[in-house]
Amino acid sequence: MIDRLLEYLRPLCRVAVAYSGGVDSSLVLRASLEALGSENVIALLAVSPSLPQSEKDEAIELAKSLGARLELLPTSETDDPRYQANAPNRCYFCKDHVYRALRQFAEQNGLEYVLDGMTAEDTLDVRPGRAAARELHILSPLHELGFTKQNVRDAAKALGLPNWNKPAAACLASRIPYGTAVTPKLLSQVEKAEAALFDLGFRELRVRHHGDVARIEVPEADLSRVLKQRDTIHTALKALGYVYITLDLAGLRSGSMNEVLAARSA
Repeated sequence: MIDRLLEYLRPLCRVAVAYSGGVDSSLVLRASLEALGSENVIALLAVSPSLPQSEKDEAIELAKSLGARLELLPTSETDDPRYQANAPNRCYFCKDHVYRALRQFAEQNGLEYVLDGMTAEDTLDVRPGRAAARELHILSPLHELGFTKQNVRDAAKALGLPNWNKPAAACLASRIPYGTAVTPKLLSQVEKAEAALFDLGFRELRVRHHGDVARIEVPEADLSRVLKQRDTIHTALKALGYVYITLDLAGLRSGSMNEVLAARSA
């Protein structure tokens, strides 16, 4: 499938890649560099309070190791009242800000194409942001070529990407329930809570914010580890302002905040 991806990319000549440091966009960046050469590829990293500092740092280091030109583009979605309102279509307003900033940069620098890392499986969950991508003519080569998440990891490993097995990530706003206003203060609280667990050795996790309640999601294999370290975790998250700290017995799952939408429509 790598050959098919390279064949897709070669006719594009010069591209900008919507880059986050995750395995999907990293694969698109790595393949673009091979197909087009580093002089014809620019990685664009959108920076706002919804991006954890640790993710930003890792993305910068990876782009540097790949020899890619990287531009950090400040985006202002967190200032948009429509985004702050945190309705189920919040992701649309986020991606509209992000992709407009990327598209503007690309046009100013003579780049006709902007690529993202959407895969064939990314339409299986609630993703209003895809509408923004279509409206702004963002190309999704992995999706168009039928790459599954496993295909992406296999290709990333074959191309020597060090993050080929990196756990999936999502913006910090995805930890906040629909209807709860998204603010930089809440995003920072969630970021610090997840960093506290990361420092304890947890690599796959989410801290879902429910007002005074922090709901921790980890893979089922790590549930017992959380309980063994509950005193340390409790102290750390209480210090961040949470009154109640809970462990979700269903374990880690992507898009768990969308489960309420299915329940409402049932």
